[in-house]
Amino acid sequence: LHYQPLVQTHSRRMLGVEALLRWNDPERGNIPPNDFIPIAERAGLIVPIGKWVMEHSIHAAARWQQHGPQQVSINVSATQVRSPEFVEHVGACLDRFGLDPRRVTLEITETMLVEEIESASSSLTQLRALGVLIAIDDFGTGYCSLSYLQRFPVDVVKIDREFIEELDDDPRRATLAKMILQLTAGLQMKSVAEGIERPAQLRVLQELGCDFG
Repeated sequence: LHYQPLVQTHSRRMLGVEALLRWNDPERGNIPPNDFIPIAERAGLIVPIGKWVMEHSIHAAARWQQHGPQQVSINVSATQVRSPEFVEHVGACLDRFGLDPRRVTLEITETMLVEEIESASSSLTQLRALGVLIAIDDFGTGYCSLSYLQRFPVDVVKIDREFIEELDDDPRRATLAKMILQLTAGLQMKSVAEGIERPAQLRVLQELGCDFG
């Protein structure tokens, strides 16, 4: 696991991290998630891998409670959400390591929210009952409508890096980002911009009122 900083855009304080799974093969070198995650899903390994990620991420966050990041975001797959024991496992990890559930954000993709609407609805409601936060990842790249955001218990919307990459060069990108940020603010959700790499991008996001990056 690697932990990517989650930074408040205005204060530039690191408030949390996102847990990212990486595979460094001794022969092939670094294998990106886009390559090995689909293989793990087809091989039926994504649930045990997801359990490992959940346990280690929550354990790390519990160790950091006094002196370190205050939040940890964990990506979960559709297969995990469909798993009958998923919600129970999340709750067991929180109890085992003594972590406040409000410090945990579980990230689901926009595509998963649309395609798994029935199974996702029940699981997300149960997870919210535990006290964890729910984030929609890669927002703006799929077909999620406003009704989905209103229907599901979502706390955070993550703006896909595709909209951030040319934010300081293309005015249209700024318009799209502004629309998403106005939407999330109106629904009282927090916003996170993915892939901020240049000071000019950060300045635009600060002007647009983005919460985190």
